[in-house]
Amino acid sequence: MHTGLVDDDAMSTNAPAAVAIDSLASDRTPRPSAITAIASTDASVDGPVQTWGEEEFEDDAGWFGDESFAFVGSLLVHLCVIVMLGLTPILNREDPEAIVIVSSPTETLDPIEIVDEVTYSEVMQEKVGAASTGDFAMAEASAEMFAEIAEIPSPVEIETDVQGDFIVNHLFSNPVAPLDKLKNQKGQVGQGVEGAAGAVDRLTFEILQALEDRPTLVVWLFDQSGSLHRQRKEIRSRFDKIYHELGIVEQSAGKGFKKQSLKDVPLLTSIIGFGQDVKLFTEEPIFQLDEIKSIVDAIPVDVSGTEKVFTAVELAADQYETYRKKRGSNGPLRNVLLVVVTDERGDDIDRLESSIKRCRELAMPVYVIGVPAPFGRKHTLVKYVDPDPTYDQSPQWAEVDQGPETIMSEAVQVGFSANFQDEPIIDSGFGPYGLTRMCFETGGIYFTVHPNRNVNRAVNRNEIEPFSADLKYFFDPVIMTRYQPDYVPPKEYLRKVKESPLRTALTNAAMQVAPVLDRPQVRFVKRDEANLVGDLTRAQQDAARLEPALSRLSAVLEPGMAVRDAESTPRWRAGYDLAFGRVLAQKVRTETYNAMLAKLKRGIVFTKPANNTWVLQPADEISVGSKWEREAALAKQLLQSVVSHHPGTPWALLASEELKTPIGWQWVEEFTDLAPQPAMDPGNNNNPAAPSDDQKRMIPNAPKRPIPKL
Repeated sequence: MHTGLVDDDAMSTNAPAAVAIDSLASDRTPRPSAITAIASTDASVDGPVQTWGEEEFEDDAGWFGDESFAFVGSLLVHLCVIVMLGLTPILNREDPEAIVIVSSPTETLDPIEIVDEVTYSEVMQEKVGAASTGDFAMAEASAEMFAEIAEIPSPVEIETDVQGDFIVNHLFSNPVAPLDKLKNQKGQVGQGVEGAAGAVDRLTFEILQALEDRPTLVVWLFDQSGSLHRQRKEIRSRFDKIYHELGIVEQSAGKGFKKQSLKDVPLLTSIIGFGQDVKLFTEEPIFQLDEIKSIVDAIPVDVSGTEKVFTAVELAADQYETYRKKRGSNGPLRNVLLVVVTDERGDDIDRLESSIKRCRELAMPVYVIGVPAPFGRKHTLVKYVDPDPTYDQSPQWAEVDQGPETIMSEAVQVGFSANFQDEPIIDSGFGPYGLTRMCFETGGIYFTVHPNRNVNRAVNRNEIEPFSADLKYFFDPVIMTRYQPDYVPPKEYLRKVKESPLRTALTNAAMQVAPVLDRPQVRFVKRDEANLVGDLTRAQQDAARLEPALSRLSAVLEPGMAVRDAESTPRWRAGYDLAFGRVLAQKVRTETYNAMLAKLKRGIVFTKPANNTWVLQPADEISVGSKWEREAALAKQLLQSVVSHHPGTPWALLASEELKTPIGWQWVEEFTDLAPQPAMDPGNNNNPAAPSDDQKRMIPNAPKRPIPKL
């Protein structure tokens, strides 16, 4: 690179260029981009230099000299470096959505064998495993560890049922040592399906899972009551689909269907009936489909009205316990699945603990195709239609025991009339306590079957299918997962209740029925002062009879307010807020009704002299006392809390209905015409006489039979 200084020879050789540069300098000012050099005073520098004014410049070759090319090249290199440095943060930018996973050392796990040839459906489909429209979304339940030693029977007052006769001949052997024990496995509850066929399709999947493990025996236990007529037919017709699917698996060489000999048939079936007695319909387990269907068709109806379901389960476990151990030449070790089909809660609840213990010892899961339990109630009304078409087919309503969903009622009955058929009954989201807990403790599934299940709207009574419960509202099983009852032994349940003043208050209040001011007199015509006072006094007496019971219920529930905020279980919190809110609302309505009548008796003047009638209308205002104002405000706060924090549940539904009716009252004046109405002239529009042979021409009605015990 040039230093900017030139020697004499260079000057002489490049003279013309120097002249050109000098002439160019005379026409323009120096450019900042020009390469210049200040003349050095160093003694080592010789030779003349070009000058411009007082500054000295080196001799330049113009824009295309060596220095210009070097400058441009250096500039480009530096620009590239700067651009690359600027792009570095963009190129190395971290993805904000990235997730850093730190894993523990890999462990070797045993392979899990899964049956994937067959899926299941919860409603009747042409093929088992088709997409289901049922509400099968309930999450698997969780609970505390199971105790190996069964708890003592509940101290709760449960009526002990006398064990009936078992119409079997030496079928139930003595107990033997258990083979496998269910330690921590828990079952599923609240599986809502629209029909028994959907539940059977789901059971097909469970059977296949069991067959993947080892040969299996399925024991069907059928309730013999008349109300199960439709479900037995539906399940019987579904057996074809079950065994058809099993045949498909067999043809595909599924390992669960490889037969060694006749005694080693992978799937065996046994059938038991129960009512007042327990009956075994198969001396030995069978596998022929036609024989299975014919036995189910021939199951007789039990008219006793008693269902000993827990007795049947326990005796079935005893009968088939030998299949849960290696049987030598008699056959291989088998899984045993117990499937109960019933529409009631069972009349032998005293056998619950022993039946659960026995099934857990033998590792026999219990599946129940049952019915939804009514919310907080023991009874429902079932639509009964005579199964014999030669008799009257008009529907009748029979009371059936199907609840409650808890061991003790946790819902205070408020606002219902004394007539059972007038009570709006709703779904609890779960099955009756005893049967549901049996499934939960043994690793089975409880299916709540109702053909008119609809979580989007109310179900009208005329929509109810025969032999189905009159339930008006159903709820999403996914939402109800958080509100699962406590499936624990009675002793443990009572211990938890006693530890909490809130739970104690709620269960104590649930033992009572809150009276309601049903159709109170609200219209009072003032013919004269004496008659008005008499009408008011009689109306006050009706209200006064209800006030003590409502005051007692309020006093029972009030201690729970002190620990209300500490209750973290959604079910107990929702139940308490609803109960106390409704009781307070009914209490204020009744007491302020009485107070408003007393206020009118003391004298209120009509604003219009022509008016002669006082009408008491519901209103939000409380004008007869600040005490009632505070109670009304607390009632609204509790009810609104239920609606806001527990949407889509039975508690929110009842709370919203309660809030629709104002708690207070107000007087409104009207005019009533007291002039007597003129008598009506009957005229000559009499109906013609019926023909003499009218009775002969009438179509005879089918005979009507009374409802049997269901």
